[in-house]
Amino acid sequence: MAIERWVAVASLGLFVMFVAQMISISVYLAHPSHDIDPSSEIREFISISVAPALVLAGSSFVLARRYGSRLVGSLLISGGLVTIGGMHYVSTLIPKIAPAYVVPELTGSPIAFAITSIPVIVIGILLFRVKPMPKRDYFFDR
Repeated sequence: MAIERWVAVASLGLFVMFVAQMISISVYLAHPSHDIDPSSEIREFISISVAPALVLAGSSFVLARRYGSRLVGSLLISGGLVTIGGMHYVSTLIPKIAPAYVVPELTGSPIAFAITSIPVIVIGILLFRVKPMPKRDYFFDR
């Protein structure tokens, strides 16, 4: 596979990892066994998984935009859909969490990243619409 396909696969993996982390902390905060600071954990999850996922999604789009790629487009679309679905599930878990653990990062992250995943879906759709440019045989054919 070409590099843009691997970058799109890594982006999808990081989107899935972010959703899994947010679900796991939300389930844990519903019945905590010891006291934690959820705001720092969520900021860590954002910096480890979803921020690099967004950068990789943009990078794979830039790499594949000249000739289009159905595989890269479908990977980006599925990453966006996974994020929207996971953030919807996290938002349904928030009412079950004790009020002491409900922090702005926990309430704002599902909305923010569901909205942020919409452009990821759009750039995935754009890759389906791009007509492939003919590949050059030689470097000096310009």
